Amino acid sequence: MPGHLSPRSTDRLATPLVVSEETTRHASVSDYKAVMSAFPTGVAVITSTALDGRPHGITCSSLVSVTLTPPTLLVCIRSNSPTLAALRDRQEFAVNLLHVRGQFAATLFATPVGDRFSRVRWSPSHACGLPWLHHDAFAVAECRLSATIPVKDHVMVLGEVVNTSRSADLPLLYGMRQFSAWPGGSDLSST
Repeated sequence: MPGHLSPRSTDRLATPLVVSEETTRHASVSDYKAVMSAFPTGVAVITSTALDGRPHGITCSSLVSVTLTPPTLLVCIRSNSPTLAALRDRQEFAVNLLHVRGQFAATLFATPVGDRFSRVRWSPSHACGLPWLHHDAFAVAECRLSATIPVKDHVMVLGEVVNTSRSADLPLLYGMRQFSAWPGGSDLSST
């Protein structure tokens, strides 16, 4: 049949990807932020402890479950973040998933203020002794650092989850540049 290609014949026709100048342009930062703000996410505070014992933390909405075996997650953190330096030194970090009343902590850990931990209630986590925002988080995942991958001005951080804790509560969401509650206000503790 003319024009018909079998699966084997298409393998031989593969051509290298040619990148034109048009595809190397970048969206403006404001346009990129506007698009990404339309993708609502949960809100987490990533915490660790420096070798000198000082706690560090940063608000993060770039959180992804990567694998189940072993349970692994990925977070993205600015390259120059003191929290990143602490978790690299410690080789461990905690992911504090904020509940709907955790907006103050989310805002606090997203701003460059000193001694953030003196303004929130926290305690050492159960398994690793990492900073756990027990008053503002309904769940925490304690992770052992397994890899870091630099990407421009951020670093992708992969962590194997070694312990979790969760209580019944509603997650804090962030989208359209504002915080909100889970729609309908129903608790998902039975899932």
